[in-house]
Amino acid sequence: MKPDQMIYLDNNATAPVRPEVVRLMADAWMRPGNASSIHGFGRQARNQIETARQDIARLIGAKAENIIFTSGGTEANNLALRGAPVRTVLVSAIEHESVARFAITPEAIIPVLSTGVIDLAALDAMLAAAPAPALVSIMLVNNETGILQPVSEAAEITHRHGALLHCDAVQALGKIPFDFAALGADLVSLSAHKFGGPQGIGALILRNGLDITGQMLGGGQERGRRAGTENAAAISGFALAAKMAADALPALTVELSALRDKLEQGVAALTPDAVFFGRDQARAPNTSCFALPGVTASPQVMNLDLAGIAVSAGSACSSGKVTRSAVLAAMGVDDALAGAAIRVSLGWASSAADIDAFLAAWEMIAGRMPLRRAG
Repeated sequence: MKPDQMIYLDNNATAPVRPEVVRLMADAWMRPGNASSIHGFGRQARNQIETARQDIARLIGAKAENIIFTSGGTEANNLALRGAPVRTVLVSAIEHESVARFAITPEAIIPVLSTGVIDLAALDAMLAAAPAPALVSIMLVNNETGILQPVSEAAEITHRHGALLHCDAVQALGKIPFDFAALGADLVSLSAHKFGGPQGIGALILRNGLDITGQMLGGGQERGRRAGTENAAAISGFALAAKMAADALPALTVELSALRDKLEQGVAALTPDAVFFGRDQARAPNTSCFALPGVTASPQVMNLDLAGIAVSAGSACSSGKVTRSAVLAAMGVDDALAGAAIRVSLGWASSAADIDAFLAAWEMIAGRMPLRRAG
């Protein structure tokens, strides 16, 4: 089946770009101009970027001068963890790989409870023993389970120890209410392609008064904190997508919650032994992670793909590999069950018909899996 004929339920990997964003960017791409040039074309590009910066700042409750545009969430995370003036980095056990790799020893990993929520008591104890100055990195919404993390509470603990808090909020913007100031984090990473913007553009947001060391050498773009010619068209697309996501959020939250619940109720009815992760926790309304015991994730994903349904097995950032989920492992889920988990993630373009199609495919697939009882 051709991709454009398939049903797309992998929005946590990337969401479809909103048509309005495509049109805006296409128009911007038709105009030449480097934002560092002083002629009219350059000034026009600079105006696009600074207008977008102001718009995003208003939407998220930050100051425009504290927004650093990057190539996406991975670069924003790297810039935060490499550029912050700290000696020690502690990261939670459920972080995206672009953060997890900064845990250079097992002692730098903050455990999570079996609920999938960070262990705040452990964080407190680890900070008490960590060489200062320290930085803690905790995501806001987990990309695999959708479980929300207590970032504001973690910020209080972190600041009490004189440390900084970085928050990977890539899966949050456009899916849950987001206010940078209220969150309490010192640095926050965002990425446009998770909520209807283009791929290849993100941002690192700094609290007022905090600065970082740039990690790319070159010109003085982004106030010297991120060298390289700015992608004016993508930055404009980022801002428009963020505004559209914010405007749609109240209604979309209700809609996606209902669709997710319908999905999970249908899966439970068709396969009563299915195991859901984080179902009893506060979650983003668009994400469902569950396992069919006895069937590894790969055949589930492949058979759904053949049936015209696109889902994933955990994070999409593992070079196309289907591997055991580090997130579920951190929650204490045994290897066999973790290896059977898939993720269904909805987005602004999802519909009730998509859920109906998934459940029809799920019923057919689950019924013909001879390996299901083998484990």
